[in-house]
Amino acid sequence: QEQLMESGGGLVQPGGSLRLSCSGSGSGFNRYSTGWYRQDPGIQRELVAQINSGGAIYYVDSVKGRFTISRDNANNMVYLQMNNLRPEDTAVYYCNVWTSTPRFVDYWGQGTRVTVSS
Repeated sequence: QEQLMESGGGLVQPGGSLRLSCSGSGSGFNRYSTGWYRQDPGIQRELVAQINSGGAIYYVDSVKGRFTISRDNANNMVYLQMNNLRPEDTAVYYCNVWTSTPRFVDYWGQGTRVTVSS
């Protein structure tokens, strides 16, 4: 069982930056693919960025060049550095980890709200 806890959300002006952190409680964190999703009311949850166990990285087009995902397996941490934030980045951001070995399991954090507004 993996318990995830996000932190780092808040209110920021357009053009500002935030760094989201996600801490995991279990062992063997390096076997997971780790990612950040976001969701606003009435909008489907969207995968924003993901870094898999081999280090391959994915970004949704709308955040490329602005967001950076990273992980620290030794300390069970995943980060999302968000720069040049826009009002459309406003959402609740969720940390997710998953693996399919030996069977599929995935875990979610409780979410942290990011609001980009002047």
